[in-house]
Amino acid sequence: MFDTITRRPSDVATTNRVMTTVVAVLVHLAILAALIVAPLWYFTPALPMPSEIMAFVAAPPLPPPPPPPPAPARQVRPEPVKPMPSPERFVAPIEVPSTIEPEKVAGSRGTTGVLGGVVGGVEGGVIGGIVGGLPSALPPPPPPPSPTPAKAAPVRIGGQIKAPALISRVDPIYPAIAQAAQVEGIVILEATVGETGQVESVKVLRSAGPLDAPAVEAVKQWRYSPLRLNDRPTSFVLTVTVQFHLGNRRT
Repeated sequence: MFDTITRRPSDVATTNRVMTTVVAVLVHLAILAALIVAPLWYFTPALPMPSEIMAFVAAPPLPPPPPPPPAPARQVRPEPVKPMPSPERFVAPIEVPSTIEPEKVAGSRGTTGVLGGVVGGVEGGVIGGIVGGLPSALPPPPPPPSPTPAKAAPVRIGGQIKAPALISRVDPIYPAIAQAAQVEGIVILEATVGETGQVESVKVLRSAGPLDAPAVEAVKQWRYSPLRLNDRPTSFVLTVTVQFHLGNRRT
């Protein structure tokens, strides 16, 4: 009673409201659960339990038939070897000859010759030859001519090969146009000399313009002593220098 007197009326009202709210929520939850569970409990049909477990077992497939056995190999019988007749085999005569002739030796020369032979032929003839010979036989063809030896390449002067002596030399003609233009220079040429010592061809190695043609024409007229290697005349190649000066000319 003392406790009731000491509490304030506002505190008692608050406590009552809280209790009322909690109770109302619990009641609503119970009703909602009953509404959900009741239909499921009464209207869900029970599943039948299987009485037995049935299993289907299929038979395995039959194995494939075995392959047919291989055909027996055909046996080839070898043909019998026929004996070759030997030309040197002697056959005994069936009848006894009245006379016995002397044995003839192969390759021996007779004295009477062969019937129908050629005068001056081989005495006794030739084994396996033709009676009477071959009068129309042609003579054997002549042997082919021997090939012409190829011309040896010219050798280059230098080292142990020294240039032969210059027998005849022609000085080049100084062109008038070069003299008027005060042109001087050196022309280096390569000359090929034949087996007789005569210059066959000339090639310019170093040019000096208008002085090349006179130098080439002059060198083509030069003549050397023949060069002999292994006691044989040989063509050779050498280098020639031609100088052009207005005061004097040296080659």
